[in-house]
Amino acid sequence: MAVLDVNLPRMSGFDIVRSLRSKANQTPVLFLTALDSVKHRVEGLDGGADDYLVKPFDLDELLARIRALTRRRDGRAVTLLVSGDVELDPAALVARRAGEPLHLPAKEFHLLRLLMERAGRYVTKTDIEYALYDAESTTESNTIEVAVYNLRRKLGSAFIKSIRGVGYMVER
Repeated sequence: MAVLDVNLPRMSGFDIVRSLRSKANQTPVLFLTALDSVKHRVEGLDGGADDYLVKPFDLDELLARIRALTRRRDGRAVTLLVSGDVELDPAALVARRAGEPLHLPAKEFHLLRLLMERAGRYVTKTDIEYALYDAESTTESNTIEVAVYNLRRKLGSAFIKSIRGVGYMVER
């Protein structure tokens, strides 16, 4: 997906989106801009953008909008994530294994969500740290490994695959 500002040096974000859409490029586009008039929002959305967010913005809202656009792009309008016998509903903050509720601390829940959102792809330790911790937080060197270990205890050792130096993955 693409996050664009409207005011860009050579070509406006509006023009970029129109150009993409004229070439049948369906990349999801979110405008993130200081232009806050209804006229600009309508122009952006009618011009082919999938969403429009005005500065200043809350980072959590931006991330939620990106997740929503990514779900739609992947054909997952429903938020329920499923891998094997594990189901996760990020909106309701509920996880189940074989229909039974899982009691996960917040960091484990968010780690599981991240892995399930990217099912079939390896997620690096750096990506996990960036997604789960803010810039001011310092994490111990084994924090991620401990969270993965705890999830494996609850979900089965084969549920989360790892390749040393690459990252972690759950199957689609």
